[in-house]
Amino acid sequence: MSVLDIAENSTRARASLVQISITIDTAEDLMTLIIEDDGCGMTPEQVARVTDPFFTTRTTRKVGLGVPFLREAAEAAEGTFTIESEPGVGTKDTATFRYSSIDRMPLGDISATIQQLIVYHPETDFLYTYSYDGASFVLDTREMKEILGGVSLAEPEVAAYILDYLEENKRECDGGAVE
Repeated sequence: MSVLDIAENSTRARASLVQISITIDTAEDLMTLIIEDDGCGMTPEQVARVTDPFFTTRTTRKVGLGVPFLREAAEAAEGTFTIESEPGVGTKDTATFRYSSIDRMPLGDISATIQQLIVYHPETDFLYTYSYDGASFVLDTREMKEILGGVSLAEPEVAAYILDYLEENKRECDGGAVE
């Protein structure tokens, strides 16, 4: 859910490109999640307050839980959380987790999460990279849009293909080891 919430923040920040990277290195016992966008960015004052669950720039609710939950999840799994942002440039969230930590939350259905982001935000491009012990794959919606020549990524057949592509390539990289 944190990946979805942080990426949704990026789309609300008018990002044209959201880059999501998940890297798992079992030899180093490390999982790294990076979500980077080219949205409106934040001031240093906003960055200083963004991990407070009662700080949000949204007007539809009074709490913002994505960043605080991600930070707490990373720290609970003996990891770290950093956020870098600059107005007019964008934001980069980086979370690390000790991969074998009993307190590390499961990754969840990351393939469905990425597919939903792509389908429900056609105005935003996504560059998704998944890496497990050196094996990796990339999904770049800019390339897909070029190949499809104007066919929407939300078309049912295309959306189904995207999900199949994500699931199959993830399974090829990690052999089904990551939940």
